[in-house]
Amino acid sequence: MSRARDVVEVVARALAGRPDEVRVTEFERRGQTVVELAMAPGELGRVIGRQGRTAAAVRTLAAAAGELDGSRVTVDFRDE
Repeated sequence: MSRARDVVEVVARALAGRPDEVRVTEFERRGQTVVELAMAPGELGRVIGRQGRTAAAVRTLAAAAGELDGSRVTVDFRDE
């Protein structure tokens, strides 16, 4: 597990109404790490925020944590 994945998971669980249903996966795609966040139906709006500001902040935090590990990180949000 990378630091970026941990950061995304902690923030998502803090924002979620149902933190037990937060799922974070991590994989490599085209030389960069992709952290994928899936939440319960209807919960994704809490993490995206108004005009995507919260999502942008989560992506920035994940990218900063990825730099500490020496990798480029992208965050994908999935609504299930």
